Amino acid sequence: MSEDLHITKGSKEEQYKSLIPQIKGLLEGETDLIANLANITAALKEQFGWLWVGFYIVKGDELVLGPFQGPVACTRIRKGRGVCGTSWAEAKTLIVPDVEEFPGHIACSSLSKSEIVLPLIRGHQVVAVLDIDSELLNHYDQTDKKYLEEIIALLTW
Repeated sequence: MSEDLHITKGSKEEQYKSLIPQIKGLLEGETDLIANLANITAALKEQFGWLWVGFYIVKGDELVLGPFQGPVACTRIRKGRGVCGTSWAEAKTLIVPDVEEFPGHIACSSLSKSEIVLPLIRGHQVVAVLDIDSELLNHYDQTDKKYLEEIIALLTW
């Protein structure tokens, strides 16, 4: 397991291509879910400098805050509520260019302007979501979706 992260400059795609093998190294041999979620959030935050990166874990009828990097966050989110709850309910990745235009957006931080949320699906059920926020409008795109989905697929649940 590697504890050093090599921060790469270059295009977004180049940064992801450099980061993914490093995340694989962080996860290799580690079976603790919380440790792995924590290292993924830290690696993403360090590489990209986003405002907020974290996981919400499905517990009953709510998403409960898991490991994250960034300002304090909402602790519990109901299914279908906000971007995270909607991603969970629809079991699909949501890219929100402007959070102010998303119906029912939950403003955990007034600094957040755009967001991407990816569901972690195991056995046809969403077990968690990866939530990433930016201070910039229209920050996330299909490149982020592709590589972030690849990253969360590395997790064993």
